[in-house]
This record gives sequence, structure tokens and C-alpha cells, in this order.
Amino acid sequence: MATVWLLSDLAEYRGKQELFTKQSPQKLASLRENAMIESAVASNRIEGVEIDRLRIREVVLGKGALHDRNEQEVRGYQSALAWIHSKEGRLPLSTATILRLHELSHPEGYDSGKFKERDGEIIEKHPDGRVTLRFKPLSASETPEAIERTCELSDRLIKEQGVPPLVVWAAANLDFLCVHPFRDGNGRVSRLLLLLSLYQMGFTAGRYISLERIIEQSKDRYYQTLQQSSGGWHEGKHDPWPYTNYLLYTLKELYAEFERRVGDMSAPLGQKTEAVHHAIAGFPSEFHVSELQGRCPGVSLDMIRKILKDMALDKTIQCLGRGKKARWKRIG
Repeated sequence: MATVWLLSDLAEYRGKQELFTKQSPQKLASLRENAMIESAVASNRIEGVEIDRLRIREVVLGKGALHDRNEQEVRGYQSALAWIHSKEGRLPLSTATILRLHELSHPEGYDSGKFKERDGEIIEKHPDGRVTLRFKPLSASETPEAIERTCELSDRLIKEQGVPPLVVWAAANLDFLCVHPFRDGNGRVSRLLLLLSLYQMGFTAGRYISLERIIEQSKDRYYQTLQQSSGGWHEGKHDPWPYTNYLLYTLKELYAEFERRVGDMSAPLGQKTEAVHHAIAGFPSEFHVSELQGRCPGVSLDMIRKILKDMALDKTIQCLGRGKKARWKRIG
């Protein structure tokens, strides 16, 4: 029943999507740029790849020289996103597409754009030093055929319309992660495939709100449901619903934020203040004014600064540092 309710809510959101995307093209362009930045940074950060916060915009949107491997991977993810966006939902879900997404998002690697050549295991390292087996993916020899079969089955099920497309979307993503086709970069490619498949089904709000950032904010739940649904996968006895419902709920969160932020573009003063407060509450830790501005495109920079000043006086947030590079942090 939870799945049915989520699918119903998402159908309603999709129905209203076009109405919102016709509003304020300039503001939507700002949302789109910010989503690109957040997606490239968040998807890599989930995998432990981080870069200097002050270089984020230059790395993601610039063309200058990169400093290290982490910056290469963040820009590579942006390149993969740009490729998906440029095709406007016309990219097929195929082995060739998957390999290309890996090549773009995992640049300069010796195995970039290539399936794994050796078998491996997904292990979990515990704070006390213990190492346990989380999951044993499909073998390297079985991987190419499994990916081909996953793509073909997903395409056929969606065309037959016997299963809700969003359920196929989630199940195919689970299969991809269980196959674990690459030596490294599987999580990032899986999230790129989520967006690609959504665009094919007409769910395009991921252009304006970062799906990867929302997943990062619920990272513990992401890994928990993935573990729940992958148990028994090799024997075909797994339970796909925990991971499926997690993804459906995440997509619902994305659309709720999309409507809220697009609606804030023409909102009265009180609602804009509330939107800034909500955006601040959404940051997991520290944030910069530019990051806050990106999440509140309908609110002027002067108003954002005034709200920050008022909140600082109320001791609900704290300014860390001075000048343009200063960051902010919630208190309590």
C-alpha cells in the first residue's frame, strides 16, 4: 500500500510539472545551474570524494586546470550529467550508454568505461576495526550478459506497461548495484542512471533539484534499504520493496522541494523568509551564502543577508569567519 500511495502522489506531481516549468525561465536557469553543482558534489561525497568548498563552482562549471584526482571525478560527473541533459531523454538504457557514463564520471582511470576484470566483494569496515562482508556481487565473467539482460528486461517491461514504470526504474537500479559491474564508480553511475531513466519517463524535475543531494541527506537510509533488498538476490529470493519505496519516497521529496522552490519565486515576503529558514534547515552542517542563494532563487541576496543577520541575533545560527568566504552554521 505504501508503494501505491507513493506512485499516486508522484503521478500527481508529474501532472503539475509542466505548469511549474513554464514559470520564470531565468529563475529556473538558476535552479538548473545550482542542481548541476549540488549533484556533482553530493554524488561524489557519498563515495567519500570531496573537494575544497571554495573551488566547487570553478571545478564544476569552469574550464581551468584541476588540482587532483578528486577534482577530476567531480568535473567528470558534471560532464556525465551534461551529456544526459543534452540528449533530452533520448539516450537508451543500454550497455553502451552505461559504459559511456562510467567513462565520463570516472575519468583518467585505467579501467574507465570498462567492466570489471576481477571478482570482488563489498566489505564494511566497523569503528572497532572489524571487517565484514556486506555483499558479494556477480562475477566479472557474468557481468556483461547480466547488464545487457537488465537493460533489455527494463525496456520490455516499460513498453508492456504491466508493471508501473517507476517500479521497474527502482528494480533495475537495484539489479545494477547488485551486479556491481565496475571496479569503482558503481554508486555514481547508478545515480546517473536514475536520472536518465526518470527523464525517459517524463519526470524532469531532477534538472532543477539535485536528486543526489537528497540521497546524500538520507545516506544511512539509502544504504540500509539497499542492504535489506540485496539479501537473497543471487537466489532470486530478495525483497525489492525496501529499496523501491526508498527511491520513490526520495523522488517525492524531490518534487515537493521543486514545487516549493518554484512557488517561492513569486511568493510574498513572509513565505520567502520561511523558504530561507527551510533551506537552512536542509544543510547537513555548514553552508555558504552562495549555497543558500542557490536553494532560494526567488529571494534576493540582500534579503537573504538580512534574514541571516536576524537569525544570528536570535542565536539560531552562527557566522564562522569574516568577508566573502565566511560560512554559517546552525546552532542546536
